[in-house]
Amino acid sequence: MSRVEEYYDIVVVGAGHAGCEAALAAARLGMETILFTVSVDSIALMPCNPNIGGTSKGHLVREIDALGGEMGKNIDRTFIQSKMLNKSKGPAVHSLRAQADKSEYSRSMRRVLENTEHLTIRQAEVSEIVAEEGILKGVKTVSGALYHCRAAVLCTGVYLNARCIYGDVSTCTGPNGLQSATHLTDSLKKNGIEMLRFKTGTPARVDRRTIDFSKMQEQRGDERVVPFSFSTDPEDVQIDQVSCWLTYTNEKTHEIIRRNLDRSPLYSGMIHGTGPRYCPSIEDKVVKFADKDRHQVFLEPEGYYTNEMYVGGMSSSLPEDVQDAMYHSVEGLEHAKIVRNAYAIEYDCINPVQLKASLEFKKIRGLFSGGQFNGSSGYEEAAAQGLIAGINAVREIQGKEPLILDRSEAYIGVLIDDLVTKETHEPYRMMTSRAEYRLLLRQDNADLRLRKYGYQVGLVTEEQYRNVLEKEKQIEEEIERLSRTFVGMSSEVQDFLKNQGSTPLTSGSSLAELIRRPELDYEKIQSIDPNRPKLPEGVREQVNIHIKYEGYIRRQQKQVEQFKKMESKKIPEDIDYEAVGSLRIEARQKLKAFGPSNIGQASRISGVSPADISVLLVYLEAHRQ
Repeated sequence: MSRVEEYYDIVVVGAGHAGCEAALAAARLGMETILFTVSVDSIALMPCNPNIGGTSKGHLVREIDALGGEMGKNIDRTFIQSKMLNKSKGPAVHSLRAQADKSEYSRSMRRVLENTEHLTIRQAEVSEIVAEEGILKGVKTVSGALYHCRAAVLCTGVYLNARCIYGDVSTCTGPNGLQSATHLTDSLKKNGIEMLRFKTGTPARVDRRTIDFSKMQEQRGDERVVPFSFSTDPEDVQIDQVSCWLTYTNEKTHEIIRRNLDRSPLYSGMIHGTGPRYCPSIEDKVVKFADKDRHQVFLEPEGYYTNEMYVGGMSSSLPEDVQDAMYHSVEGLEHAKIVRNAYAIEYDCINPVQLKASLEFKKIRGLFSGGQFNGSSGYEEAAAQGLIAGINAVREIQGKEPLILDRSEAYIGVLIDDLVTKETHEPYRMMTSRAEYRLLLRQDNADLRLRKYGYQVGLVTEEQYRNVLEKEKQIEEEIERLSRTFVGMSSEVQDFLKNQGSTPLTSGSSLAELIRRPELDYEKIQSIDPNRPKLPEGVREQVNIHIKYEGYIRRQQKQVEQFKKMESKKIPEDIDYEAVGSLRIEARQKLKAFGPSNIGQASRISGVSPADISVLLVYLEAHRQ
């Protein structure tokens, strides 16, 4: 019997947020690319929350955009509400989040994929990895079709052997009842890949018409919307926005849950996968935070043209009758009609320590992976990994060094470094607290940090790169001007300071020194700065932050210099850790298992102590060639 046999440069398996970015990066860099999905209708599906961004996740989306990815542009086209979170705090933790029209987000991304040169979309289930002597040769589908390729990116999300569960109901499907992928896990195991079993979940969706919003607090978007993409004209995103709503669980809700814990698959033993610590189900919250008498519940619209509302904060796998009682106990949801039940989903993923920092498998050359398949959670984490994996699959074919962002350069660097060096016992979620240098890695300066890499790789145009260079120049010149421009103790200046609640001057002061005062900023001093040039909003923002936080920024830059020294101390691939005397047994085992590429990476491996690092440094110095 004849079989289909085709040839491509790159195969991407899975068309979720990771797969979309991987496929677009590969195709835009000129590689003939084929993207496999179990359903073409599920491209860029948002099976859980209807938003992009959020605390630390907004940073990832900005970085994806700076490197030439698509997620930021796509949410700018399809959002229905936008908000800058943590505005009362410092700029390091400001994070953009936008509510999406879920259907339109998926349709818009699909249009981009379908109209990208060098990219083919194919609805089929990939069932087998074809590798010879540790080198990838291609993939096979369930029909037996063979697709030869020079590199592949696995972005299977939560579909591998997926099982959706609530109460005692268990269905072998992916999210939203979509077909699961049931064959690839066995092929990966045969190729020596270690698999894990993780779990995530989603709350119920309710009919908007049956909600009593008068009992809830309205949550509006920002008056002035900030776009995610550096390429989006800010004027294009000033739209009429849709509101979200806030309510709370109560003691009655918690009592219903406590009374039925024995019926929860989480506690009955029916669910075996490990769930995310930082996005727990409502039954987990009630058990683990027993001292809290209420938890926030956000009602978020799923789009313009649907009455479905997402009940954020109440993920669950409790039985249907318990869900009914539980949701109806919440103020404003007393008569809410459930459109879709909440459920948990179990799925297969890999232990990511099997990956290099390039997201290539250590055991199979040419095979890369990204997204929830790598043990992470979230759309944004997935898209970031997919983009890097797609770029590095191309660079592997081109014989070029991989793009590896370190922890001092990007949240993406923190994300990937954590995955490949730290043992993952639960779905990994990005948080600002994970980034040691977060004052430098702000969401507002992602273009200044990363456009150069996007340009070097080939995903950022020369014009976009020149714009960033011009922005850098304008920022430097304006900071210099403000540092050199002095004002005296004129009545105009003193009256201005008095009106701003600021201490009058006793001697001359530069404008930069005035901006450093907590009660003043770059915009406020405009009336005493008549020679100010007309500058774009993004430049003004950077000038203000650089001047106000100059001392803190310099301190972190010094810390980064020390970090870079550790990262620059390379460890040979063929090092024999057994020959490194005085290394503790645990450290030797961990170093052999992880295979770090440099001393910095080795120092972040759990079980490797500072004393072990000192021993390793002495050994490397003694055996330096």
